[in-house]
Amino acid sequence: MAELIEVECPVCRGTLWVDVEKKVVVQHEKTKKKKITSLDDLLLKEQEKKAKVEERFLSARDLEQAKKKKAEEIFEKSFQNQD
Repeated sequence: MAELIEVECPVCRGTLWVDVEKKVVVQHEKTKKKKITSLDDLLLKEQEKKAKVEERFLSARDLEQAKKKKAEEIFEKSFQNQD
């Protein structure tokens, strides 16, 4: 009896059933693409993406400011230690 294995196609993300003994694809099932139901849904998703990008940007800016402040403090301390 032939042994079948189920594999996800790396190209189309479909499902392949492969006969291990014969080394052939026995069956292929295409993936069902997600359909965006409306333009409003698409716009909402894009707004969410934009908000996440803005949040990451602000977070990165705050982190850089904190690094700069700490570097300035270390710099000032090094001058105080020299005197």
